[in-house]
Amino acid sequence: MIYFDNVSKLYSDGRSAALQEVTFQVAPNEFVSIVGHSGAGKTTLLKMIIAEDQPSHGKVFFESLDVHQIPRAKLPHYRRKIGTVFQDFKLLPNKTAYENVAFAMEANGRSDEEIAENVPQALALVDLEDKVWHFPHELSGGEKQRVAIARAIVNQPDIIIADEPTGNLDPIATYEIVQILRKINELGTTVIMTTHNKGVIDEIDRRVITMDNGKIVRDDTKGKYVL
Repeated sequence: MIYFDNVSKLYSDGRSAALQEVTFQVAPNEFVSIVGHSGAGKTTLLKMIIAEDQPSHGKVFFESLDVHQIPRAKLPHYRRKIGTVFQDFKLLPNKTAYENVAFAMEANGRSDEEIAENVPQALALVDLEDKVWHFPHELSGGEKQRVAIARAIVNQPDIIIADEPTGNLDPIATYEIVQILRKINELGTTVIMTTHNKGVIDEIDRRVITMDNGKIVRDDTKGKYVL
């Protein structure tokens, strides 16, 4: 599904690298955690997948599509295949949980009927049926992240990319988010997640790619985080 072919990303000085000769693939329905210290290259790698950053060398493929050869006008169509979740939630503060999720569907040109059907389903999947009309300031950190996940899945993407989704959360909320991401994966969506949290890795117990200084230094089929 996703294939990195010898991808490097050089900084503007042309000497230091954010990514160095990275090659790996992610199969459909996998749950892959990408781990490593700050500056290891995790976020740059995710930006390559959604074409927010360009490789200096190498190629990134989504199925048979060279991601960085997609014309700019067609990028929004490609990005609809990918749902994104961020550490800082990125919710619209003046919109309720329902409206934040609905906004993602409106941006994709979905009909009012589709929105009325799919938004409650997405919020139910993340266990927020009782917080549908709450604004972000009325929600806990874990609840905000659940809204963000509902927003990411409501258009039924092929892949969820989660960049440090538990980084700002307490242990209980972290556990809840991990269980939701596992459930989404079990329903057939590929999940690629970055994290610093060894407890999260142990709980998921799935494939772990460890990065250091822009390189992949380990690729374990079961949850192991060793640096």
